Amino acid sequence: MEKIEVGIMINIAIIGFGVVGSASYYLATENAGLIEKRVGDSIKVKKIVDILDFENHPAPELLTKNFYEVMDDPSISIVIETIGGVRHAYEFTKAALSGGKSVVTSNKELVATHGLELTAIAKKNNAQYLFEASVGGGIPIIRPLKQCLAANEITEVYGILNGTSNYILTKMRDEGSSFDEALKEAQSKGYAENNPAADIDGPDTGRKISILSWVAFGDLVDSDKIDTKGIRNITAEDIAKAKAAGCAIKLIGRAKKINGKVQCTVAPERIPMSDPLAIVDGVFNAIVVKGNFVGDVMFYGHGAGGRATASAVLSDVMEIARSIAASRK
Repeated sequence: MEKIEVGIMINIAIIGFGVVGSASYYLATENAGLIEKRVGDSIKVKKIVDILDFENHPAPELLTKNFYEVMDDPSISIVIETIGGVRHAYEFTKAALSGGKSVVTSNKELVATHGLELTAIAKKNNAQYLFEASVGGGIPIIRPLKQCLAANEITEVYGILNGTSNYILTKMRDEGSSFDEALKEAQSKGYAENNPAADIDGPDTGRKISILSWVAFGDLVDSDKIDTKGIRNITAEDIAKAKAAGCAIKLIGRAKKINGKVQCTVAPERIPMSDPLAIVDGVFNAIVVKGNFVGDVMFYGHGAGGRATASAVLSDVMEIARSIAASRK
């Protein structure tokens, strides 16, 4: 068996210890040995920043409410941002990148709003800004578009990008529930927020298709300007008619190039049952990429949830760690 040479410690910080931040911490600690073997260096969480108190945290010495403890620590080279929203996330991300620290994020709203600027700041300061977890939860899609499919001319990217809406539409189809009944159940199971507007009205899908259009076509379409229709007005009758016609209704985010211009839309669509997207049910997501040589490729899996999203977060951390290790050689 080939001997693996283990390097030095790479310290990281987590900003925001909610569902994704905490799952990222536990993945980094529980799979530390495996990660070290695959990177060549060990990765250690040195700081966790959150305004809340966590009395039962297994490593309370890591906790702080002061982000600038991270900024003032030169040994921390990678920051995981999982606080969500734009205002504070933007401030902290910009500060970290400007200080030469690489940032990994699951924050789709921030990437869709300030991704171009933050990527430029990262490049200027010899850092990286990676966001695999911002689209599709644990589904690998950003890196495949950038690397595995890079030789193809991408003509279209589309798919089911919001698990909450997909769960509601699945319940309406399978159980004949009304929209309100399905939404209430989704909320009771934690799949939908108390204010579910971002999910059911389409802005969440819009942000994700904006990011995918950027990666696929090089154009970051303003998500606020995307023609967006949600599922709030879908009725049980609509679902029944689609089912009778051999179709399923799915909320689809779509980006394609037409006459050299990228066009993005978000809308409920009738999908024939012969299409693999039609059988993507519940909280699962699926993304189809059309390439001029590879043809159609579909990526499928858990589109949300702490553990799945943490998987994508740590994959970005490991990519940056490998580049740090390579730079020392």
